[in-house]
Amino acid sequence: MSLFKKGIIALSVNIALVSSALACTTLLAGSEATNDGSLIIARSADSDALKAQHFVIHPAKSNQTGIYSTKEHNGANNFTYPLPKNSLRYTTVPNWKTQLHGATGFNELGVGVSGTESIFSSPKALSFDPYVEETGITEDDIPDVLLSRAKTAREAVELLGSIIEKQGAGEGFGVAVVDKNELWYLETGTGHHWIAQKLPKDKYFATGNQGRLQHYDINSNDVLGSKNLVEFAVEKGLYNPEKEGAFNFSKVYTRDDERDRTYNDPRVWIIQQQFNPSLKQAVDDGRNFAPLLTPEKKVSVEEAKAMLRNHFEGTEHDPYTNGLNGKEPWRPISVFRTYEAHVMQVRPELPQEIGEVTYVGLGMADLTAFVPYYSGLKAYPQHYGIGSNQADNDSIYWKYRKLQTLVMTDYPKLAPIVKKAYQEWEAKTALEQKEMEAKYLTMVKTDKTGADKMLNEFNLRVMTDAEKLTENLMNELFTVRTKDIQDDIFFANKSKKD
Repeated sequence: MSLFKKGIIALSVNIALVSSALACTTLLAGSEATNDGSLIIARSADSDALKAQHFVIHPAKSNQTGIYSTKEHNGANNFTYPLPKNSLRYTTVPNWKTQLHGATGFNELGVGVSGTESIFSSPKALSFDPYVEETGITEDDIPDVLLSRAKTAREAVELLGSIIEKQGAGEGFGVAVVDKNELWYLETGTGHHWIAQKLPKDKYFATGNQGRLQHYDINSNDVLGSKNLVEFAVEKGLYNPEKEGAFNFSKVYTRDDERDRTYNDPRVWIIQQQFNPSLKQAVDDGRNFAPLLTPEKKVSVEEAKAMLRNHFEGTEHDPYTNGLNGKEPWRPISVFRTYEAHVMQVRPELPQEIGEVTYVGLGMADLTAFVPYYSGLKAYPQHYGIGSNQADNDSIYWKYRKLQTLVMTDYPKLAPIVKKAYQEWEAKTALEQKEMEAKYLTMVKTDKTGADKMLNEFNLRVMTDAEKLTENLMNELFTVRTKDIQDDIFFANKSKKD
């Protein structure tokens, strides 16, 4: 291979990694930390407003042979991994161009993945064990590799950890994995080191582009990590047990500098304020924020959506309400370049078809509808699988994105209209969901086929209602803006008759 070609490949990988490194805010909540005993994952995926998302159902496959290849999909690098002989059915919400980086999804056995949260290792740690950028696993690959074969959340975490140790991580990331029993979060330390923790039932965890896991106990069944995680740190001078006391993964392996003070810390701070309002801590003291907290205010689906929509409204750091301010030093949770945000809810006491729901908001979370997608949904409409980096009239992604773009031309005037309409729609839909779920529980006892049909008809109707509301809002706002512009440049004569 020529030096020129190698340089082009390296440049393309670096661009991909840089673009993803601007991304995401994550909230996890255990069953005793939520208002209804469910397990909850909420995450925004932020990098590019032109990154249309598709909804994909990957069917189960038998007797497969061959290799999964990122390069064959024009993904970030050249990671490869054997295909599972028998692949499970699973869903993803991937990037339009590559059909990779599935953001969120569940498989047929009830394992769910949300990934990834871009995180940053310390330069010193990376100098000893750099990312394997050309062939290591990245966020492009994680959902497809894990969901196609993992039977439990723990198995998924152990598999991802094994891949990191053997083939390396192509970038820094955090990944949430859930099933009906457990909720796990994995963070990379360097190219081949990682840690994962099972979330305690009574805790929640919040992060924004930071490595935040701390405690590691090799004897604990609730914490996993690379085989020589601590020994490597001691050997390379990253950690001195005698001087520093207990091992702290975040302190030893991850970055902590002035960039975190305004870009990352305020997001974690505002989430912890939302669920622990009595907590008093300096916004720029992120390294000392507790990674796990028992909430004073229980986490719910609605509270998780509110978190994803947060942009420091009501404060001087709101970059939208008082005129668009792209130079605001505090990076908000809800940004325009969010291409998808979601709340994954697992209710173990219910049948999987209705017990697993993903609320997906396309585009900017503050200005979108979070639409429920039940695991029992059999198929998506055709226009949910189209869309590119060019606006169109058909794809579901661009229907939401065009409305959001219009709102941002006069956020103070137009945003309240959209937010009120979506809030009312979500409240109405939540009531309808309760009625449908109660009906499903009754029907499924004697007529599983009929219950599943009813569920699918309901879900498709809800999706259509949200789409029609978005189209109507677009027309309403165009009417408002047309009048605004006409009033500004009317050019009437004195008699105002022509």
